[in-house]
Amino acid sequence: MLVRPQFVLASLALLVLPANAQTEDLVFTLTNGTSSVLTEFYVSPVGVRDWEEDILDVDMLAPGESIEITIADGRSVCDYDMRFEFDAESDLDTTEDTQNLCELGEYTVRD
Repeated sequence: MLVRPQFVLASLALLVLPANAQTEDLVFTLTNGTSSVLTEFYVSPVGVRDWEEDILDVDMLAPGESIEITIADGRSVCDYDMRFEFDAESDLDTTEDTQNLCELGEYTVRD
C-alpha cells in the first residue's frame, strides 16, 4: 500500500494541534481561606474592561475548601484580574486581585 506524504503530514498535524491547545490552559488550585462562602469567581485578562463569566465549577466553595481551576480561554496572556464574590449573608465585600497565573500553582483568597 502506497501512503502519500501529504496524508502523513496532515495526520501528524492533527496529533500536534490538541497538545498545543492544552499548553495554553492555565491551571491552579483555588483555596477559600476566608470565613465566608465563596459563591462566584471571575477572571479577565488585565486591560479587559468587562468580567468574563463565573468560572467556579461548583455552586459554592466553603471556608477551607479547595478546587482546581482551569482557564481555557486560548489566550497567551498570564496577567489576570480576579474577582471573588461571597454569600449575601457574609460580612466580606467583593474582593479583587491581579496575579500572573502562569507562575501561580495555587491561590488562597483571604479575609
